This record gives sequence, structure tokens and C-alpha cells, in this order.
Amino acid sequence: MTTAGQIMHRGAQWIPAHETLDRAAQLMRELNVGALPISDENERLCGILTDRDIVVGCVARGHDPAKVTAGQMAQGTPRWIDSDAEVDEVLREMRDHQIRRLPVIEDKRLVGMISEADLAQHLTDDQMASWVEGVYARTGAGSR
Repeated sequence: MTTAGQIMHRGAQWIPAHETLDRAAQLMRELNVGALPISDENERLCGILTDRDIVVGCVARGHDPAKVTAGQMAQGTPRWIDSDAEVDEVLREMRDHQIRRLPVIEDKRLVGMISEADLAQHLTDDQMASWVEGVYARTGAGSR
């Protein structure tokens, strides 16, 4: 069976919780990604920051992204998957929590991310259709 580790995008990078949102935006640009896992001081997952979070949660509210930290934007319980988890478990986690990006953890360390693009490359048309219906039918057109 295919595992999370086989379909993930390797080379994902943390943004430390103490880093500012302007630095996060720069890192997103450098890495050509729309989301970064947020790490605490022990390099443990404490959230995920998206480009939309920066724009809607900071800039649109009149806050200065040079003064707001990634950790201040982290909300809720971060979701993740073990690299040995089977694809069905990945899909269930993403569908049940209505998320579009999922950090992959191995030995308590970030080893990759799974995004919609990764799913599209590795799933059958039926699996992808079911996942899209499960995530987007309940949330509307917005993204996380």
C-alpha cells in the first residue's frame, strides 16, 4: 500500500513561532509555497501558517506583518500524519478536518508536506473525486 512518505513533497521547512509574518512571506516566496508549518522552540509542530492567514488575518486587519509573529497566528490543534500512514488514512485526516495541506512527521520531526498537488499526482481519479467532494462540499470555495 502507498504511504504518506511516498506521496509527500520532501524538503518542507518550518517557520519558527518567533519569526515575523513578513519573514514568513519571504520564505514562502523563496520556497514557492503557500503554507509553512510553524515550529515551537523544540522544533515541534504548533501550527500551520498560510499566505491567506497573512493577508486576511494580519494585513487586512491593519496589523504590521513585521510585528506579528507566526506563533501569534497559530490557532487550534495542528494536524499531521506519520510518514508510514497509508494513503487512506491521509485522505481521511484531510477530509475529516477539511484541510488541504498536511505535514508529514517521522520520528517527531518534519520530513515533508502533502498538498492537493501531491494527491493529484498519486491518487486515482475516483480517490481524488471523493477527496475533493469531502473537503470542498462542506467548506465552500475558501482555502486553508
